[in-house]
Amino acid sequence: MKIVVDTENGLAPWRQVHDQVVRAVTTGALPEGARLPPIRQLARDLGLASGTVARAYRELEAAGWVTTARARGTVVTLPLGRPAPAELLLAAATAYLTQARDLGADLETALNAVRAAHDGS
Repeated sequence: MKIVVDTENGLAPWRQVHDQVVRAVTTGALPEGARLPPIRQLARDLGLASGTVARAYRELEAAGWVTTARARGTVVTLPLGRPAPAELLLAAATAYLTQARDLGADLETALNAVRAAHDGS
C-alpha cells in the first residue's frame, strides 16, 4: 500500500493517512492481519512528524480499523459495524462539498470538477 500526503489540498496530513488506510482496508488492498509500517518509519517516508502519523494510528485504532501491540506492531482488523462502501462514499462526498463551499464553488462547479477528475482517471 502506498500512502501519499498532499500538503496543499487543505486536508490535515493525519486525516489523509487515516483516510487512505481506511480506503485500503475497505477495498481489500490491506487485508485483515496486514501490518502497517512503524510510526517513525512511515513519518520519515512521508516527511511528516511522528506525532502526525501517531494521531492517524490512534484514530484508526479508536475506530477499530487497527490494533497495536508491542510485539506485533500495528495490524489491520475489521471493525464491527464497519461502514459500507456507500457510507464511506457519502462521507467523502460530504467532505468534498464542504471544501468546495469553502472555496466559493457552487454545486454545478463542484460537480464539474468531479466529472473532470473522473474523465481524467
